[in-house]
Amino acid sequence: MRQNIKATNITITDSVRAYLDKRLQSLEKLIDFEDPTVLVAVELGRTTAHHQTGPIFRAEINISRGSEMFRSVAEREDLTTAIDEARDEMARELASRKKRKESLYRRGGRVAKTLLRGSYEGLRSLGKPAKVGWRYVKELKWWKQK
Repeated sequence: MRQNIKATNITITDSVRAYLDKRLQSLEKLIDFEDPTVLVAVELGRTTAHHQTGPIFRAEINISRGSEMFRSVAEREDLTTAIDEARDEMARELASRKKRKESLYRRGGRVAKTLLRGSYEGLRSLGKPAKVGWRYVKELKWWKQK
């Protein structure tokens, strides 16, 4: 993992950096940080210099891996709260991608298993098949039959 931390209108102390690293390590179960193509870009800052209250602190986390890009932004009254909220949003986004990928993999496996068994009637219950078996099912034109 390559990490890039940027500060805007604030200075990042060691305690803030340690807090940020601790929060980012909790994302390790959702994305492999040992992969050298993973880039984590974090921007911490203050949105305004003259306001004293309200959502004045901003935390932005961008994670890119190859052609995939994930982004989360949070503005809160406290910097640590903004970091927590951005991390939670990033965790939701990464979990969503992981579930979607797993779902497509399983769906394709069901189509392949049905095709290997030789039963094409079972494909009707699957809905639109995954890309794995689509070209074979397309030749059968099972979706036009009633």
